[in-house]
Formats: sequence, structure tokens, C-alpha cells
Amino acid sequence: MAVQSRFIEYEHNGDKLEAYFAWDDAVQGERPGVLVAHPWAGRNADCEGVVRQLAAMGYAGFALDMYGKGILADSREECARLMEVQTRDRQALQARMLKALEMLQTQPEVQADNIAAWGYCFGGLCVLDLARTGTQDVRGVVSFHGLLHPPEQKAIQRIQTSILVLHGHEDPMAPPDSVSALKDELTQAQADWQIHVFGQAMHAFTNPNANDKAFGTVYDERATQRSWTMAVDFLAECLRD
Repeated sequence: MAVQSRFIEYEHNGDKLEAYFAWDDAVQGERPGVLVAHPWAGRNADCEGVVRQLAAMGYAGFALDMYGKGILADSREECARLMEVQTRDRQALQARMLKALEMLQTQPEVQADNIAAWGYCFGGLCVLDLARTGTQDVRGVVSFHGLLHPPEQKAIQRIQTSILVLHGHEDPMAPPDSVSALKDELTQAQADWQIHVFGQAMHAFTNPNANDKAFGTVYDERATQRSWTMAVDFLAECLRD
């Protein structure tokens, strides 16, 4: 008995996508599911590692794909281009997140009504946008050093999903005014929200390869450990046994 995995192909708006799915076959029957949304480079080995960790904890992990099967950026410029394609139409982005949710719910190992999501950087924006759809099918979302700005010209509706935002105070991509704006947005949406801000931490603080202080991306071991503990506790609170 051990963690098992498979790739799952699916389509959205004509794009072929590929998710990485993992579960522990020592767990009998269906178990809670967790969507994992990737950073701006694409669905990479780090996301697959997170999914396997979640599987070992008794969840079914689903590393979703926002860009397309096999698409993984290898430069900062390509990362920015791929992310911009998705963020220029937030309604389409939200629809793609809902498609990933649907795919997770249809897996036989998963409790379809017992789902959470978390995401990193661009993926943090993706899971917040999933909550912003007003879906009742996601119990909680976690944003790790995510982008926080809401869709433009979108009326605030009630958010049904619990939200945990794990944020670095020195993150230049989500400065303090954007954190304040998110608090106001989530309060107006009547969301159950938490925002934890880590002092001295910058963007991408969970990425061991982040070491560009001028760009604002630096790994922080202490913030990584603390954020992981908070996220795991949050999952246990949101997802029933």
C-alpha cells in the first residue's frame, strides 16, 4: 500500500489540459479532494510533490493545469506571457478552475462534496477566483503568496468558501494596499476569511529556488514551515472525515 498517481487529460475551451492526480491506496473508499493550482511557470514537479504529500495525509490531490498539456515556461518572460493570457479574461479563468473542480469531483477516489483548493503565486489568484465564483462545492481555499487583485468591474457576490491567505509582508506583487483591499472585498462578500502576514517574507517564499531579491522573490524557510502548518490545519477544519 502506497501513494499512487496517474495523469488525467481533460479539455476546456478547446485546450487540451493534463492534471496530475495522487491518492494513497491504503485509504479505503472515497476521501476528501484538494485541488492544487500552479505558479506562473505551469504545472511543475513542485506541484506534483505537494499533491503526493497531500495524498500521504489521506487526501486525493489534483494538480490542475491552466496552460495546456506539456506547457511549462522556462524563462521569466514566458511565465509572464502565459499568465497574462489567463488573467486578461478572469471569467474564462474562473470557468477553467470550475472545470478542474468538476474533473476532481468525478474521480472515483474522491468525495465529490468534500473539496478544498490551494494555490501558489498565480495559483493563489486562481483559487481566490474559484471562491469568487460563489461556488458551494469548495469548502475552503488557501492562497500561498498569491496575487490578490479582484476581477475588474465585477459585482461582489456572497462567497460561500472559507478563505485562508498566507502572505509575505514584503511581497512587491501584492503590496499592503492590495491586502487591505482584499479584506474589504471579502468582508463585503460575507466570506469566512483569514489573512496571515509573515514579516520579512517576500513573494514566492515557499520556493527553495527563489533568490532574486531585486525582483522580490526570495525563499523563506520559516514562513514556509509556518504556512504549511497553517494550511494543513485549515484543511483539517474545512474537510470533514
